Amino acid sequence: MQKMLRVIANTLKGGAKINGSRVVVSARSFADLTPQASFDIKRCDLHRLDEGPSVQTVLTREDGLRYYRTMQTLRRMELKADQLYKQKIIRGFCHLYDGQEACAVGIEAGISPTDHLITAYRAHGYTYTRGVPVKEIMAELTGRRGGVAKGKGGSMHMYAKNFYGGNGIVGAQVPLGAGVALACQYQGKNEVCVTLYGDGAANQGQIFEAFNMAALWKLPCIFICENNKYGMGTSVERASASTDYYKRGDYIPGLRVDGMDVLSVREATRFAADYCRSGKGPILMELQTYRYHGHSMSDPGVSYRTREEIQEVRSKNDPITMLKDCMISRNLASLDEIKDIDAKVRKEIEEAAQFATSDPEPPLEDLCKHIFYNDAPLEVRGTHPWMRLKSIS
Repeated sequence: MQKMLRVIANTLKGGAKINGSRVVVSARSFADLTPQASFDIKRCDLHRLDEGPSVQTVLTREDGLRYYRTMQTLRRMELKADQLYKQKIIRGFCHLYDGQEACAVGIEAGISPTDHLITAYRAHGYTYTRGVPVKEIMAELTGRRGGVAKGKGGSMHMYAKNFYGGNGIVGAQVPLGAGVALACQYQGKNEVCVTLYGDGAANQGQIFEAFNMAALWKLPCIFICENNKYGMGTSVERASASTDYYKRGDYIPGLRVDGMDVLSVREATRFAADYCRSGKGPILMELQTYRYHGHSMSDPGVSYRTREEIQEVRSKNDPITMLKDCMISRNLASLDEIKDIDAKVRKEIEEAAQFATSDPEPPLEDLCKHIFYNDAPLEVRGTHPWMRLKSIS
């Protein structure tokens, strides 16, 4: 066995020829890498809880590489969306998620695909983590027929199995999420609903109404405030008398989590999901994170904060860089592997962008399709009183 490994290593070390080109492969074999490592993570601030998530966790090499690839995909997808928007290929509302990747990836790592998730309009990342391919997301942004919502939803209205959007009205998804959690409870399923909102929505009255009902009925709902420090162009300090968003549920227990660390988010989400599944009712999480872009593409994002502030977060607290550094320093991955992932992700995003700009737009006769679910076709007045379009479910 050892002799065979040496032969393979020597072959890799010498390189190989593919289509006449010499490909150099690192001589470092996967056998040299550690299959898993233990990490200390930041302790969460607690509200109405005697104990919180563990301050130690284990990351396997397989999970780490998967988390890294997913976060890098989200980052590259959003940067490509920025480029296409500036070229006026993407139009309308567009809210980007770069900087907050550890939130989406950590949450998904802490729950099951059979659990449910609903979010606000900064939804591209969750659409991807819920299973929608990049090219369908990009095509939706450009309003093409191959988009996840057939080109009719745009940036804010994307859906998938157990994923209920993408919602444009500030805070409106929170009572909807409580309703999904009620359905889980009513049907007797051991499932939870993750209901996300931003710090800008945290002062909405409907959120507190949803908190109240969820607490009264002990709904299996994880309410998560993605606190990215600014609601539109207003800092949290100027918008909220109390910025302790994890305490806002009053009688609902809460956690404040480092939202830039994927492992902290994963462990806190696991803890919250176990809490809900045990029948104790809802729990509230505040993820302290940061968005690199402005609130939307119409907001340059530097009139109410400095470029130096953004750059400092990028250089010291970037979620992707931190995960990469942790994995390399603990021998969970090699630099060559990371570079290979980066190259493959860039290629995937470029191919998705090509599809999103070449796929045809939906024809006019599709305008009124999918308005109703499972209904008989009916005629709908079109763009002028004499035009009639068929509504087909």
